[in-house]
Amino acid sequence: MKRKILIGTVCLFMLTGTAVLAQPDTGGLTLSLGEAQEYALAHNMAVINARADVEASKAALWETISAALPQVSVSGTFADNLKLMTTLLPGEFFGQPGTKIPVTFGSQFNTSASMDASLLLFNAPLYIGIETTKLAQKLSQQNLQKSELETRESVSLTYFLILVAEKSAGLLEENLVNMNELLRSTKSMYSAGMAEMTDVDQMQINVTMVENNKSTLERTIELNYNLLRFQLGVPAATEIKLTETLDGLTSMINVESLVSQEFDVRKNIDFMLVEGQEMISELNLKSQKASVLPTLAGFYNYGKNGMGDKINDQQWFDNSMIGLNISVPIFASGQRYSKIRQAQIGLEKARTTREMVSAQLLIQERQLRYNLVNANLQYSSQKENVEVSKRVYESTSNKFKQGMASSIDLTQASNQLLQAESSYVSALMDLLQSKVALDKLLNNL
Repeated sequence: MKRKILIGTVCLFMLTGTAVLAQPDTGGLTLSLGEAQEYALAHNMAVINARADVEASKAALWETISAALPQVSVSGTFADNLKLMTTLLPGEFFGQPGTKIPVTFGSQFNTSASMDASLLLFNAPLYIGIETTKLAQKLSQQNLQKSELETRESVSLTYFLILVAEKSAGLLEENLVNMNELLRSTKSMYSAGMAEMTDVDQMQINVTMVENNKSTLERTIELNYNLLRFQLGVPAATEIKLTETLDGLTSMINVESLVSQEFDVRKNIDFMLVEGQEMISELNLKSQKASVLPTLAGFYNYGKNGMGDKINDQQWFDNSMIGLNISVPIFASGQRYSKIRQAQIGLEKARTTREMVSAQLLIQERQLRYNLVNANLQYSSQKENVEVSKRVYESTSNKFKQGMASSIDLTQASNQLLQAESSYVSALMDLLQSKVALDKLLNNL
C-alpha cells in the first residue's frame, strides 16, 4: 500500500489537555502518538508550505478584488527647455509680405501635475475572476487539510513501525537468551558424552542467526527513528522516546464500531478537492463566455500646468475632465469561440474526474473495511499461534535436554517459533495500518 513518507527551541504543545514533554537540556522529546501528530503539524515542512499557500491565496484574493476598486494615481513633470522650438511664419502676419519670419514659441520652464482616478463599472470576467480566486483560496485550505491528514497518517505509521520493530527486537532477545542457555547446556552435555559435536554446532548456528537478525533489526529501528525525526521537523540528533505501547494501541481498536461507521463520500478530502476543481472549471467557462460582454469604466482627471521663463515665476492653469470609457468586443477571428470550447471540454473532464474519484473512493471504502476485519482475524489467529509454538518449543527443548529429541527437532521447533512470532508481528502491523487507512478515509485522524 502506497504511503506518503514524508524551527528553534522545542515548545510546549497541548493535545486534549496533555502536554508534550520537552527536554531542552538534552534536546529530546517524549511523545505519545497524539502528541507526535500535533508536533508534526506545527513543524513538518510540507505542512508549513501548505500553510504558506493559504496565506498566499489570501493575498491573491485581495489582488483580484482590488482591480474592481477605485484606482487613483498622481503624476508630475518639470521641464527646462534648453532650446525653445522655432518655427517660420509668413511675413504677412508682421507686415513683411513675401518673407518668412522665425518665431520662437513656448517658455523656458514647463511644470505640470495631475491626478487620475478611475473606477471599473462593469467587467463580467473580472467579477467571475473574484469568485474563482475565492474558490482557489478555499481549495488551498482544503489542500492544507489534506496535508495535515497525510502528516497524521505518516507519523502514525512510522510510530507503529518503531514500536513493532522494537517488539520484534524484544522477541529476538528473549529467543537469544533461551538459545544461549541451550548452547551452554548442549556444550555441557557434549562434555559429558550425552550429545554430539554436531548438536553444539547446530546450536551455535541458531544463536548466530538470531544475533544477525537482531543486529539488522536494530539498524532498522534507527532508520525508522530518523524517518520520524524528519516527519516531526526536528534535528537528526534529537533523542525521541515513545510512550505508547502496542498492547495499549491495539486495545483501543474497536473493529466492529469502525467498520459500522457511515462513510459520506462528499466529506472526503480527495472528493472535495476534485469537486472544487470542477467548480473552477465551471467558473472558467462562465468567464470565457462573459468575455464577449462590453467593459465600462469611469474616469476623472484634474491637473495644473505652469509655464514661465523663471522657475519661481510661472503662470498656472487648471484643467479637468470626467468621462466614461466603454470597450465592446466585435470580432476576434474565432479566438473567443476556441477558448469557450476549450473551457467546455475542461469542464467535461472535471466532471468525469469527479465521478471517477467518487467511484474509486466507494470501492476503496469496501476494501478497507474488509482489510480491517481480515487483519483483525489474522492478528487473533497469529497471536494464538505464537502461544502454541512456544509450548511446542518448550516441550522440545525439555526433551532435547533429556536426550529424547535431536538438535534437528529443536532447530525446527525454534524456527517455527521465530516464524510464528514474525507472522504475529506482521499481522499486528497490518492491523494497525488497516485501522489508520480506514480512519483516514473516514476523517477520524
